[in-house]
Amino acid sequence: MSTIDLPRTLVASLVEDAVTAPSMHNAQPWRFVHRADTGAVELYGDPSRAMPREDPDHRGLHLGCGAALFGLRVAAAHQGLHADVRLLPDTGDAWHLADVRLRPSQGDEDDELAVLRPALHERHTSRFPFTDEQVPLEIFDGLCAAAFLEGCRLVVPGPWHTQNVLELVRDSERLEAADDAVRAEVAAWIHTGEAPRERPAAGNGDARGDLRTEGIPAYALGPRQYDVTSPVRDFHARREPSAGAAEPFEECPQIALLSTAEDRPREWLKAGMALDRVLLQATLDGLSSSLMSQPLEWPELRSVARDPETGTGHVHMVIRLGYGPRGQATPRRPVADVLTFG
Repeated sequence: MSTIDLPRTLVASLVEDAVTAPSMHNAQPWRFVHRADTGAVELYGDPSRAMPREDPDHRGLHLGCGAALFGLRVAAAHQGLHADVRLLPDTGDAWHLADVRLRPSQGDEDDELAVLRPALHERHTSRFPFTDEQVPLEIFDGLCAAAFLEGCRLVVPGPWHTQNVLELVRDSERLEAADDAVRAEVAAWIHTGEAPRERPAAGNGDARGDLRTEGIPAYALGPRQYDVTSPVRDFHARREPSAGAAEPFEECPQIALLSTAEDRPREWLKAGMALDRVLLQATLDGLSSSLMSQPLEWPELRSVARDPETGTGHVHMVIRLGYGPRGQATPRRPVADVLTFG
């Protein structure tokens, strides 16, 4: 198969896998275009899905698109294809984020990506309590190595740093509560939807009954925290009064911080790819995960989240990891809405 002879059904299948990626409030801020003349699959950010209050520089949008780009690479590897990626190929169009050209894989060059493919549809954000079982150090080491492969750094903070991050989470909750515009922006992406009849078991991703194709349905929000100990965003103000009683979460949450040396759009895309790689590997390792960007949405808090030992780097995501329910699959936009052929 040449780079200019990709069947439409194959491209659609690759994009269907790619859009399983996480994005801020599940806004899914991506568009794909397949160019028949060059064989390239182009990735664009969708400014109509931007969040001007929470993400004014579009860093979070780039993270989501970078995660979808990594999903495309994994899907291609599963099909025996290698993805040659060029980031930010058009200096005249800031929303043109990447070009991907596919060719047959040579030998085992993409085996490490192909093995991640089952996790694309198994990974779901879990805002439910985790157990207090400790994640083995060798698993954390593997996740750090996964981030490194994408040119990023994953730091597992010590107890003092972890508590500092949790304080930043609480500070960000207070800042959000005092900002009507931010609360309205968050509320726009929260919606109802048919809740499951019981708490999902680990690995259950059935999103029954939801009709919307974007945003976060109520069943995926998880319970309120009885005592705020874990970095899980509190959406309770945006949910229905019948959301249920608060529950205790893990007393000592296990988190990791994803960062890059520089803080520019190219690095944001790399961080998005690293984020998806880490989450997919964590899923294969039997871990559940949730993401917390809230303290990183406030510049005065974000700089404090960095590694205190080095004082360098720019944190892009707080990742909570542990053992517990994997949560429910949130809705995705149909491929026809995000993919065009040109």
